[in-house]
Parts: sequence; structure tokens; C-alpha cells
Amino acid sequence: MFLRDIRVLDLTNVLAGPFCGYQLALLGADVIKVETPGTGDLARQLGASSELSGKLMGASFLAQNANKRSITINLKSELGKEAFLRLVASSDVLIENFRPGVMDRLGVSYDNLKDVNGGLIYCAISGFGQDGPMKGAPAYDQIVQGLSGVMSITGDQESAPLRVGYPVADSIGGITAAFAIASALVGRSKSGEGCFIDVSMLDSTLATMGWVVSNYLLAGQHPVPMGNSNFTASPSGSFRTGDGLLNIAANKQEQFVSLMKLIGRQDLVDDPRFAHREDRKLNRTVLTEEIEAGLASKSAADWETLLNEVGVPAGRVLTVPEALALEQVRGRRLIEDIGRPDTIDTPLQLITAGYKVDGAKRLHAPPPRLGEHTDEVLSSVGYSQDEIAELRESAAI
Repeated sequence: MFLRDIRVLDLTNVLAGPFCGYQLALLGADVIKVETPGTGDLARQLGASSELSGKLMGASFLAQNANKRSITINLKSELGKEAFLRLVASSDVLIENFRPGVMDRLGVSYDNLKDVNGGLIYCAISGFGQDGPMKGAPAYDQIVQGLSGVMSITGDQESAPLRVGYPVADSIGGITAAFAIASALVGRSKSGEGCFIDVSMLDSTLATMGWVVSNYLLAGQHPVPMGNSNFTASPSGSFRTGDGLLNIAANKQEQFVSLMKLIGRQDLVDDPRFAHREDRKLNRTVLTEEIEAGLASKSAADWETLLNEVGVPAGRVLTVPEALALEQVRGRRLIEDIGRPDTIDTPLQLITAGYKVDGAKRLHAPPPRLGEHTDEVLSSVGYSQDEIAELRESAAI
């Protein structure tokens, strides 16, 4: 894979940082998860299974830590710090998601570490970035969703503001960091020099809201919650059928015409309320009522097939279990079985990445037990078994 022979030190916790490290691990990097002795990543204690959380292998941790190795180091210990610096000297990338200033107080900031390894790519992920008046504020996904404006446009006029149903800001922050790191590695291959990458979850989330932000900045349109409707076109959104909810995106004129023909309402094509794109947007509510009356004769599944056959994009609104059961998802091996780790009683299935590289299998190792690879990793940077035993006895690892 692309990042084979790249060593990454992953000092992160919970979601944004570990998700970044997971993306790099799926691309073949040797990702070493550096955790606090005894407790490790907080996500080890999070998830729907109390049994797994009790084993420090919480479902939330399992989701994004496969293909990684785990080592425990106490960075507040001088011996632990010395071991950490040895690892830094042999690494290509370091990822951390502490609040700004924490690594500096520990004596392992980028300024300290670049003296150890001038080629190190150091990526700091935080809620608001390394500067600005909010840099030290605590940040969780929901906080960023609220501050970014995402919640204000999620839902409809009655229900907004609403939180997006999964940690979207954390995920965007992690993907942004992984992209920046991969790009920096390409740059370093030419210059030989490392760099400091400052990833802000707030910035990253706002950056993905391009259409909404641009309409405000350039056209003065204040974003409003529109529920399941698409603000750029009509009919485009979710529609009730005889059985189930159906998403339809008839964004082009020819798609609108095909939709009206299929539901037996060709008369609406020439109706002055719906004849042109902007007319349909202005009369969205009435048009939706007419379309739903036409869709009432069949189920969402039936209409999905019929509409797609005539070139009108359509898809049922599914639950997560239904989505995971789709033949399309199964056929592309998005979910891989990684076997049965010795701490888990059932076979472990994990979701991988949204792309394929030459059709290769992406998972090769289950999420690690806390400190599972400590001896192995320290041996790789020159520690003898006696020295490792001494580090353990002194609580440095």
C-alpha cells in the first residue's frame, strides 16, 4: 500500500485523531498508538457493550483502531520521555489531539521534537486550532456542530437546530488531518523537511459547508433549515410513498419531465407554477403534495427501481442495519471480518474505508489490547529485555 514503511505515532484519543490514524493505517502505515499506562484511549471505555468496555476494548475504540499497534508510555516520567524520543527519532509522523499547550508543558512540542527528527511531520488536531481567542476552549463534536452553524440548518423550521446523528465534526477533522499528512509526506519526499500541521475541527467543518457559506457570502442568502428538501432544486428531497420514504433528486429539467410522466402527472410539466427551475423552488410545497399523491400507489422500493430505470436518481431512506445489509455494500467488502481477538468472544466485523486500491484487503490486524506491542516496539528502537523490564518497574511504561 501507499504508506508502507511510514511509521506514525498516534497519541490521540476518542475520535478525530484516532480516525485520522485509522485512515493512515488502512493505507499501510505502521501506526503505533501511544497510550497512557493503565487506562489508554478513553474510547476503550465507550460503546454500547459494557462487557467490551470493561475489557478496555469498547465498541467505540474497536471502530477505528484496527491495523494499529499499542504501546504504553508515561510521558510525565523522564525514562518514559526518553523512550518516547527514541520512537520519535525513528518515526515519520506524529498525531496528537491535546489542547494547545499540553505537549509543550510535557516538553515534547514540535519545537522540541524537530531537533530530534528534522523530517518529522507533526499534526496537531484540536477543536479550534493553535491560535485565536478560543484555542484553549474544550471542544467536543456537538460543541463544534453548534458553533459551525451545522445544527442551525439541520432539521426543518419546527425541529431545528438539530445535531447531525453521528459525530460529523470529529470525522471531518480526522479526514482533513489524514489528507494533510498524506500531502505533507509527498512534499517531504522532495524536500526532506518535516512540518507542523495545525488542524481545527471548527475550520474543517466550515470548509465542508462550501455551498451554504458561498450562498451567504456571495449572494446574501441566509441559510435556513429545510428538513429533507434540497435548497438548490425542486423536486429534490424526501417524499412519502405508498410504503416508505423515498429520496428523489430530479434536479434537471429532463428528470422532472420523466418523473411527472412516470407518476401520471404530465399536466404539471406545463403548469406555470412548475414549468421552470426557479418556479418549482418557489412552489416547492404544492409540488411536493402533488408528487406524493402520485407516489401513493406504490412502495418506495418499487418507485426506486422504476425511477432509476428512466434516469431519475432515487433511493429509499434506510436504517443503518438496512444500509449495511445492501448487496452493494456487502459486495464492495466495506465491512471486513478481522477474526476473533483473544479479548473478544465473537468474530469482529469492522467498517473500512470508502475507496478501494487494486481491490486489496485493507484490514490485517485487529484493534490492539492496551500496551499489547510495548515490548515489540521498544525492542525495535534498541531496548533490551532487561531495560524494558526496568522501564516497566519504574512505571515509565
